Amino acid sequence: MLTVDILTVLPELLESPMSHSIMKRAQDKGLLQVRIHQLRKWAVNKYGMVDDYQYGGGAGMVMMCEPLANAIDELQSDGAFDEIIYMTPDGRRFDQRMANGLSLKGKILIICGHYKGIDDRIRQRYVTKEISIGDYVLSGGELAAAVVVDAIGRLIPGVLNDETSALTDSFQDNLLAPPVYTRPAEFRDMKVPDILLQGDPKKVEEWRYEQALQRTRERRPDLLQDEE
Repeated sequence: MLTVDILTVLPELLESPMSHSIMKRAQDKGLLQVRIHQLRKWAVNKYGMVDDYQYGGGAGMVMMCEPLANAIDELQSDGAFDEIIYMTPDGRRFDQRMANGLSLKGKILIICGHYKGIDDRIRQRYVTKEISIGDYVLSGGELAAAVVVDAIGRLIPGVLNDETSALTDSFQDNLLAPPVYTRPAEFRDMKVPDILLQGDPKKVEEWRYEQALQRTRERRPDLLQDEE
């Protein structure tokens, strides 16, 4: 089972994504455990203070060392985390390969940044991996954390009804997924490719590979360059 602890000042933003669809199914099956923690539990005073002005001046507050360090120490008192992840725009770009690797871990902590971010000493002392989901800035790390948990949770064996589904997703083999079709066979003068209706699995597989290759060349040629 993969256990994911998430530290946040806005747990409400994470409750819905973790309580429905595939993520709910994963937890109901006992394959994934997601524990969301309100950082203010470890606040430095009775007013719930977890942030302060940044040294050197400038706009925006910074999440303090003490609440984060105390939270991390307590949460890993019963066993160290395999990864302590900080969601940040200047982290490494999240991709399918990273998701595959994280899905094999046993215990992960995700820190959701907020305001101007967290005191850099926490990044130096505790964080083992820094992740960005794209070259843009969100109001906080909660939505990004939800993306990461969803991406890795669905890869855990037994979570999806058809385990081969995840293996044919875009990016698994550095190719985009081929086009897919369902009934009816003809819709508004547009027909499903004949090869998909002929019932020859080998030819279908070959067609899908060619379509995936063509789509990748057209839309994401950088993925093919990575393979060269």
